[in-house]
Amino acid sequence: QVQLVESGGGSVQPGGSLRLSCVASERIFTLTSMGWYRQAPGKQRELVGRFTNFGRLYYNEPVKGRATIAKDNAQNSLNLQMNNLQPEDTAVYYCRALKDGTEYWGNGTLVTVSQ
Repeated sequence: QVQLVESGGGSVQPGGSLRLSCVASERIFTLTSMGWYRQAPGKQRELVGRFTNFGRLYYNEPVKGRATIAKDNAQNSLNLQMNNLQPEDTAVYYCRALKDGTEYWGNGTLVTVSQ
């Protein structure tokens, strides 16, 4: 059973930045397709960005140029840097990973963007 714990959410003004972190209970090199998703109020969960099976990063269109995902092997974490945040980025942000064909999700961290 893989556990994923997100942190770093909070309230920020438009144009601000946040860095989210997802710490895994297992070494992240054992996990595949790690990525970040988000769910805004009243909307379906959507992809922010993830590593593909070939180890490349893919970002969803709404966050391209503003989001950077990176692995930190020393901290055993997957990080998401979000810049120029806008109100439409308000959502619960979730970390996801696969291991041996099983999908794991964290409980999420809330990001609120408002004046």
